[in-house]
Amino acid sequence: MADEDGTTAVRATAAGDWPGTDPLEADRAVRGELGGANVPFLPSLAARGPGSDEIGRTLGILVEMPFDLQPHGWRLVQRPGKDQRRAESALSSDINALGDIAGAEERTSPRLKLHLQGPLSLAAGVHLHNGERVLIDHGARRELYASLAAGAAEFVRRASSVARGAELILQLDEPDADRILSGRVPTASGYRSLRAIDRREATEAWNLVTASVVAAGASGTVLAPGDSDVALDAARASSATALALHLPSITDRQWEALAENIESGRELWLAILDPRSPVPQVSALVEPVLAAWRRVGLPVRALAALTATTQHGLEVRSPSDAVRVLTRLAQAADALDQVRAEG
Repeated sequence: MADEDGTTAVRATAAGDWPGTDPLEADRAVRGELGGANVPFLPSLAARGPGSDEIGRTLGILVEMPFDLQPHGWRLVQRPGKDQRRAESALSSDINALGDIAGAEERTSPRLKLHLQGPLSLAAGVHLHNGERVLIDHGARRELYASLAAGAAEFVRRASSVARGAELILQLDEPDADRILSGRVPTASGYRSLRAIDRREATEAWNLVTASVVAAGASGTVLAPGDSDVALDAARASSATALALHLPSITDRQWEALAENIESGRELWLAILDPRSPVPQVSALVEPVLAAWRRVGLPVRALAALTATTQHGLEVRSPSDAVRVLTRLAQAADALDQVRAEG
């Protein structure tokens, strides 16, 4: 992502989860810490309960696909109920809070990140009426992918309407991609595993969502496929603008592939900070990035492709600790950008 003057800089953002239940306080904190070149995000507040969790929040944007919550988890149903209304209401509150905070800013942020559960992990986390996962049924998967693509586009339009001209990018989180592509997701009974999804289907599903949100005005998608080779290879074949990975988990083979992507213009979002651990010094965050850069022979100017981010887990911290995490991450991004500028 280039700034208005055409320059690029290392940026900071976070996964998207946040502690507490007040969306106004959350937006104020996030946008206060991630100003300037950084990428503020629309926080998700799981502490509000069902409907604000990763899957419930994503179900809340689906088009013509009602759902409810059962003891075994989220389920697709014939007609909307109270669980769906709760999820939709929570997301509306989030968007309204964003509008209130952004509208009061003297100088609003030029960019904003949204995040949703990706199509594969959503299909693994939601059940059909018979109790089996959507993942088991090819036709149901296709309907879910299409509904998610349409809903994500509307989500982008709604956020854009209150974001005062900010460039929007959508992050798709796929924590279950490895298990899905490797055939390791259990059936409802738990006695066997569901058949692996073909990697072409995964790539097509991600591309469907990407095309839909770009048509709605987003600048692209960030795809977080997890750490396995099979998921990363499928993600690299997609049209996602950027890939998001955990720095400590990236193998040398994967770094070689990522270096090729960076050299061809794809962005890399690196989770360099685990918010569930003590907040490290800036040098402890910066040095592993530079070491990996040197190991694969990337020039420091290529750090312009980098956005520094967190792993999930901010929601378990106190709000003040979460702010400290963002502060430190922004400091690390600044330090990396100084290396880029001096190189």
